[in-house]
Amino acid sequence: MNFSANTKAILLLLLCAFFWGSCFPIGKHALNQVHALTLVFWRFSIAAICLAIYLKIINSAKPSLTFNQWAWVIIVSAVGVGGLNLGLFTGLEHTSAANGSLIMALSPLATSLISSVAKRSMPTAAQCFSLIVSLSGVLLVITNGDLAVLLNMQINAGDKMIFLGMLAWSSYTYFSQGINQYMPVLPYTFVSMLSGATIIGLMCLVTANVHPLSELSNSSMVGIIDVIYIGLFGTVAGYLLWLNGIRQLGSANASLFFNFVPVFAMLTAFLMGQPITELQLIGIIVVIIGLLLPRLVTLKRIPEPCK
Repeated sequence: MNFSANTKAILLLLLCAFFWGSCFPIGKHALNQVHALTLVFWRFSIAAICLAIYLKIINSAKPSLTFNQWAWVIIVSAVGVGGLNLGLFTGLEHTSAANGSLIMALSPLATSLISSVAKRSMPTAAQCFSLIVSLSGVLLVITNGDLAVLLNMQINAGDKMIFLGMLAWSSYTYFSQGINQYMPVLPYTFVSMLSGATIIGLMCLVTANVHPLSELSNSSMVGIIDVIYIGLFGTVAGYLLWLNGIRQLGSANASLFFNFVPVFAMLTAFLMGQPITELQLIGIIVVIIGLLLPRLVTLKRIPEPCK
C-alpha cells in the first residue's frame, strides 16, 4: 500500500502523540521514585546521548551554519524545550493537574495565532473549526464533563508558569518550521535535547534535595525502565516525529495533533488499570472528528515537497 507524504506525516504525528501521551501515566509512576526535575533531566540526557551516538555511527556531517543561525537554533531549542518543562513542572507544584492539562491543550490555538501574527494573516475557517471542536473534545476528556472544574479555575502563579511553558512550546513548534529549512531534523533534535538537558541540569544544581544520579541508581528496575522509555520513545522518537510532521505539514497543521496527547494519555492509563468513562469516549470521538474532517479537505491542498 502506497501512502502520500502527507498521509505518512499524519500517521507519524499520531504515533508521536501516543508516545507523548503514554509518558504521562508512565511518568507519574516514575515520579514515585524520582523527583520531577530528575525525571526531566534524564529524559533529555538519555535522548541527547542516544542521538549523539547515532549521529556518530552514520557519520553525520556537522551542519554548516552561520553564527547567527547557530545562535537562533540554540535559543529556540533552549526556550522551547527547556522552557516548556520548566514551566510545566514548576507550575504543577502550585496548581492542579486539571488546570495544567487544560492550559497545555491551548498549544494548537497558540501556535496558529503565532503563525497568523507572523504571517500577518487570519486563520482559515476550517482551521478555526478544527481548533474549536478538537479543544471541546479535550475539555471533555480532561474535566470528565464537570463544568465546575472550569468555573472554579483560578489564575495563580502555577497557572501562569504553565501558560508561559505552553507559549514556549508553541513558539518552538512555529519557529522550528523555519529552522528545518537549513538544518536537518536529526542534528536539530540533538541540539534541542542537549539544550533541554543543560537548562534542567542547571535547575537541578540550584534546587535542594534533587540528586539525579543517586535517585536513578536507587530506583527499582521498573522505575529505571520508566525513565528509559520516556527518554527513548517520549523524547527521541517523539521529537523526531514531531519535527518531521512540522516539515511536511507546517506548524499550524502539525500542532493540531497535540490534542491527541491527553487522549492517548487516558487510553494508556486505562491499559494500566484505570477505568474509562462513556463521557471520555465521547471526548475522544469529538477530538478525532475535529481533527480529521477539516484536514481531509485542507491537506489535499498542501503541495507535495519537491524531490
